[in-house]
Amino acid sequence: MFKEKLALVPNLPGSYQMRNEDGVIIYVGKAKNLHRRVSSYFNRTQTGKTAKMVSEIADFTYIVASSELEAFIIEINLIKEFNPKYNILLKDDKSYPYIEYISKPYPRVKVSRYLNIRKKDNKKLFGPYPNAYAARRIVNLLNRVYPLKKCEGKPKELCLYYHIHECLGYCSKELKQDELEHMEKEILSFLNGNDKILTDRLEKKMVEYSNALNFEMALDMKKELEYIKIVMNKQKVELHDLVNRDIVGYYFDKGYISIQIFFLRNGKLVGGKSDIFPIISELTDDLELFIAEFYTRHEVPKEILIPDNLNQEILEGLIPTNFLVPSRGTKKKLLDMAILNSKLNLEREIELIKKDEYKTEKANEELKELLGLKHLYRIDLFDNSNLFGSFSVSGMVVFKNGHPSKNDYRKFKVSVDKNDDYNTMREVIHRRYSRMKEEASEVPDLIIADGGEKQVKACQDVLHELDLNIMVCGLKKNDRHRTNDLVLADLSVVEIDRTSNLFHFLTRMQDEVHRYTINYHRTIRSKGSISSILDNITGIGTIRKKELIKKYGSVAKMKQASIEELTEILPNEVAKNLYEFLKEFK
Repeated sequence: MFKEKLALVPNLPGSYQMRNEDGVIIYVGKAKNLHRRVSSYFNRTQTGKTAKMVSEIADFTYIVASSELEAFIIEINLIKEFNPKYNILLKDDKSYPYIEYISKPYPRVKVSRYLNIRKKDNKKLFGPYPNAYAARRIVNLLNRVYPLKKCEGKPKELCLYYHIHECLGYCSKELKQDELEHMEKEILSFLNGNDKILTDRLEKKMVEYSNALNFEMALDMKKELEYIKIVMNKQKVELHDLVNRDIVGYYFDKGYISIQIFFLRNGKLVGGKSDIFPIISELTDDLELFIAEFYTRHEVPKEILIPDNLNQEILEGLIPTNFLVPSRGTKKKLLDMAILNSKLNLEREIELIKKDEYKTEKANEELKELLGLKHLYRIDLFDNSNLFGSFSVSGMVVFKNGHPSKNDYRKFKVSVDKNDDYNTMREVIHRRYSRMKEEASEVPDLIIADGGEKQVKACQDVLHELDLNIMVCGLKKNDRHRTNDLVLADLSVVEIDRTSNLFHFLTRMQDEVHRYTINYHRTIRSKGSISSILDNITGIGTIRKKELIKKYGSVAKMKQASIEELTEILPNEVAKNLYEFLKEFK
């Protein structure tokens, strides 16, 4: 098919791009020799995901580079720009939590995600903690055992924490510097791996509570002590140079690669990252790409241990750290342990993964044929719901290749009347896809509205106004609020076989968008602060919010205000909206 064009591809390093019949890039790769690599897709029999990708190739392009490293950089940049459907290994956007110690202006500890941490002075990071619960529990424990600053801002009066001896009174009291330095030294020593400091303190507090006949608190301290001992015992390994390092092991079988990354911090194994995905290109290329992408989103340690078949020079050219291939000793044992774990993970999960992929791909193909689509890669789903019976919110979730793409999820606060389903959907669709046009971001192949003909028509009207040609359908529920019918673009209704893969596929997507929207409701409600309440009212910006907070100070006091009192700060219509909203808020 590409015989003449392949003959012109040079024997030079570079990046190649596979395109479908619409010219869309579906895969980006790199090669030390472009001619050999690109030809390999067409001159031999392919299997698995690679065969599926090749079946969709209608054309290819390439960019010649001066070196393999430059080709790697081009590949990564193109993947970030075009997000090709078959570069599936780059979809992980999880950021692990760390414990931050902040020394000034007041000593504090908190849990932060690595991607959200701003590198500033007076901060020290400890982690990562793949188990977020463990990170939060350790922070809570440190706050109980040490009199750290816990409240936000600078209150004028001493708070409850001071009176129960869990704060030194940073807002009002003159502090002893030597006391602060001693406390900081102990906390940092514990976070660096010396768990004896904290266990000794917990044992002392347990005895104090017991002697004071406060057996409930003594039991609480005993539980915390047992938890810390379990966590620390799980982390210990036979490596005591206190260097922060990661260990990358992998295992390949039946077209799938299993990767295991262990995190060692201060001589302790604090957790790891594991992943399994099908190989599309060469094994080492996909593995190196995974590693390069992983460390653009996560902390780069001082040293990374890798197997001997990976290109150290290329990886070090992209990631500012030392890559080491151990051949003996403890480091080699750690690498072997990572490889063994990756093998066990693949053997345990492979059949479930294949079964899930088969069902998902079959359902996706069935939906594509039912709707008459040429391609079905990205699906955007919307759910609109009332908030507290008065105002509306909406959630959008995205599925790619039949799997959730959580980095693409979006949520909306809706300004129209709560009972106006048509205009609620119009507002959300217009906001989402007018912005998509402005940013020239990825266009979905299909939009699914959680609703019937009215919601589908609203989507179609807005897309027509925006001059966008995107297929729309709706998921209609029966009287029991269960998925029953699929509303097509021409507003005809198709009943779905409840035993089919397609039914379960659509139900899974519908459940996900509903879950996401409901959680958005709960998040707003759980904040419970006057500021978060005001964020829901159209017409209340930063200045008006500050004035309302200054005058009323709490939701309870604001609920007691009349419309006339609220109009002293707000326009009449905005005051009415706020008044009605507060009547519903409990």
